[in-house]
Amino acid sequence: MINSAIPKEALATFFEGISESLDISEALNKKAEDKYKAIGRWLERPESVVANFHPNIYPQGSIALGTVIKPVNDNDEYDVDLVCAVALTKSKTTQEQLKRLVGKEITDYAKANSMINPVKEGKRCWTLNYADGAQFHMDILPAIPEGGHLKLLLESRQISNVWVQHAISITDNTNPTYRQLSDEWPSSNPKGYLLWFRDRMKIQYDKRRKILAEAVLGKIEDVPEYKIKTPLQRAVQILKRHRDLMFDKDLENKPISIIITTLAAHAYNNEESVAEALYRIVGHMKMFVENRTGELWVAN
Repeated sequence: MINSAIPKEALATFFEGISESLDISEALNKKAEDKYKAIGRWLERPESVVANFHPNIYPQGSIALGTVIKPVNDNDEYDVDLVCAVALTKSKTTQEQLKRLVGKEITDYAKANSMINPVKEGKRCWTLNYADGAQFHMDILPAIPEGGHLKLLLESRQISNVWVQHAISITDNTNPTYRQLSDEWPSSNPKGYLLWFRDRMKIQYDKRRKILAEAVLGKIEDVPEYKIKTPLQRAVQILKRHRDLMFDKDLENKPISIIITTLAAHAYNNEESVAEALYRIVGHMKMFVENRTGELWVAN
């Protein structure tokens, strides 16, 4: 419970207003969605070199989690993080081969759509830079289903199979086995993380989804996910903006978003207002930072 001379309702309204001011516009959200779906259709066309491997493009990170915020500077771009999952196995392809396959299609897509900015190769992703007016770029991460190592590891930690089954293996050109057929690929699990994050706010998420559906006399499943904002999502947005401003001149020590999001989700207890959520999270998130022989640690 918040102990403050300011009325609880006023605090709730104040923090709700702050978080809403951090939202990207619905039009921009829709534009980004349309763009990555167009890439998905390109990958699935018969001429595509990955068409036979059932390519699947889906968002990860803040876009998927509903915690994206406007950049501090209006000239900055939004990061739209995507996974491009294909049905290949580690016994049939190397990280390098997979990355080249996906990279060829992304490059061809840019050429076919007369994109001015060249496609860039990063350590793990391919980056599509749209024209200046688009306000965003897309980082596309090639991936295949995790073959078993990460699943066994997570299952040994008694992590729900509902989350584990979504684990993926990803490319990284600094990895020692990047050019070799090997079981040792870097691993990730953005879908599993999203399910865990949703589970941490399930009560408020379901409540708000139902309210939105009733407001438009529609079905719950027809409510777009980006329209739902729980106190946890709002709190994460505010904490990320606080991070941006606090570490504006100290980028080297700027906490990455996944740490803020993970600690906030651990600490959240389905509070009904953003103010209550922030109060709970700020007061409890330190409980989920471990001290391992003198090193501060947030477990993945």
